[in-house]
Amino acid sequence: MCTEPEERTIEHEFEGDYRPANPANPFAHLDPANVRVEAADLSYLVQLADALNTTLDLQTLLNRTSELVRQIIPYRIFAILLLNERTRELRMRFQIGHTPEVQRMRIPVGKGVAGEVAQTRQSLLINDVSLAKNYIAANPDVRSEVALPLIAKNRLIGVMDIESEEVNYFRPEHLHLLTLTASRIAQAIENARLYTRVSRQAETLQVLNEIATELTSILDLDPLLDRVGQLLRRLIDYQMFSIMLLDEKGETLITRYAWRFGYAHAPMRRIPVTSGLVGAAVREWRPINVPDVNKDQRYLPMNPETRSELIVPLFHKGRVIGVLDLEHTRPNFFNDEHQRMLTTLAAQIAIAIENARLYQAVRRQERQLERDIAMAREVQLRLLPSKAPETKNGELGSRFLPARTIGGDLYDFVEYDENRTAIVLGDVSGKAAPAALFAALVSGVMRSAALQKPLPAEMLAQLNESLQERRLESQYVVMLFALWDGETRTLHVANSGAVQPTVCRGSSSEVVQAEGFPLGLFPGATYDEIKVKVDPGDLILFISDGITDAENAQGEQYGQERLQTFLCSQRKKSADEIAEAILEDVGRFQGERDRFDDETIIVLRVK
Repeated sequence: MCTEPEERTIEHEFEGDYRPANPANPFAHLDPANVRVEAADLSYLVQLADALNTTLDLQTLLNRTSELVRQIIPYRIFAILLLNERTRELRMRFQIGHTPEVQRMRIPVGKGVAGEVAQTRQSLLINDVSLAKNYIAANPDVRSEVALPLIAKNRLIGVMDIESEEVNYFRPEHLHLLTLTASRIAQAIENARLYTRVSRQAETLQVLNEIATELTSILDLDPLLDRVGQLLRRLIDYQMFSIMLLDEKGETLITRYAWRFGYAHAPMRRIPVTSGLVGAAVREWRPINVPDVNKDQRYLPMNPETRSELIVPLFHKGRVIGVLDLEHTRPNFFNDEHQRMLTTLAAQIAIAIENARLYQAVRRQERQLERDIAMAREVQLRLLPSKAPETKNGELGSRFLPARTIGGDLYDFVEYDENRTAIVLGDVSGKAAPAALFAALVSGVMRSAALQKPLPAEMLAQLNESLQERRLESQYVVMLFALWDGETRTLHVANSGAVQPTVCRGSSSEVVQAEGFPLGLFPGATYDEIKVKVDPGDLILFISDGITDAENAQGEQYGQERLQTFLCSQRKKSADEIAEAILEDVGRFQGERDRFDDETIIVLRVK
């Protein structure tokens, strides 16, 4: 075994207080042969420095090194093996002349010539490999070999190995030059590897950012999990992958997504958190990286091809919601960098999963609410009269259009006897479901009170007291209650804050001045009752404020004046046609602007 010769540099030659004996020729005392050798060394080192300092790409660096070495040693078989510190194995990072089988070999430290050099950190020159006890006969044609350690900052990073098919091919001067090469290439390799790691980390961070951004935009759980599996392959070349989520009790992990050798599948596996490697990751609240699952008693043999496995728990708001499980057929596949990347990404995945779950829950609630609202609308429509009744010497027509799916307006017709019919129109405070429920309550109370056939003012007073007993905060109703007497063609009107009725006689119209307090606000309230005498051909219009308050795109209201003019222009039509015409005219006035209030119309046409 050869020992590493002392490295000589220009500084060594001139260090100290040197004074030449012959100032005219300061190199006269030196041996010309030694000067030529050192000049050749210096020239070689300059070339080597140029080759190493002009690139940070590892593959380019190793290729240039091999070309420089070939200039001094015409080899046919060359390799640079780098050390995996975690597995303590050497793997060929660059080679010339080796077969693919040899290239794929993993050489443990201490085994073979390269392994012995890695272990002893000393160069070896073997003139006849058949006499070497530690030689691995990977190539039967090899006869001699030289191997040198690659050491950077006192840390072994690999081995440079050259083989020949001739016995005694390598000479001491070869070893000398290779030693110069090895001492410098080691640091260059480390610099290139550092640059590669930094570049890879920058790319990884960019990919992580892209993944995190994309995941937050997917709100359906199954497509989200599938996308996680696809994006994760940009970072880690796994062969098997699954996402398991905890059940509601937090006792069982259930597979929600699985990927095997290029194909997605979803076996519904259920694993208690008390067993398996995945269960251990949940119980211990930490990633678990198993180099060889066959040597871990916790492993549950789900995939017979699996040799290494990496499990990372998914945390959200201080609790584990599931795990990411990666598997590979090769032992020791997953490293610390894989674990760091997956742990970083797991936080974003957990948030995306919880967002998707929340979205699904909201969607379920929305669908349930839509069904409830549809049912409420059906109930509300059934509470409203399906058609206006026939009444003596009068013709009734009505229209109702809620601002939303269900509304807060109510109207009804109650037949007292063959001559008298009550006309009811109310508007509950608020909108949508709460208003509709309160309107149903008011309608029920009114229907119950109508059995006694009270006059309009009495009816409003009774309703007000009944609502006082069932008082709801901030809930009230304005109502117009009119009693039509067809025998005398007389209308008795009482109002509790609703829009006042309009009477059209010929081409003129007037408003019935009936007023009063809203129902449900003030106990003991009393109401006035106005008697209106009409003639055949007259029109009486009852509306909710959604008609007169309707606005167009310019913010103008439909208004009472426009309504009265339009009403009288329609007096030759039937009551139903007049109600429909008013609703259409209001719609034309509003244009594309959304309705903000319910719109209810009742028309009484006197025969």
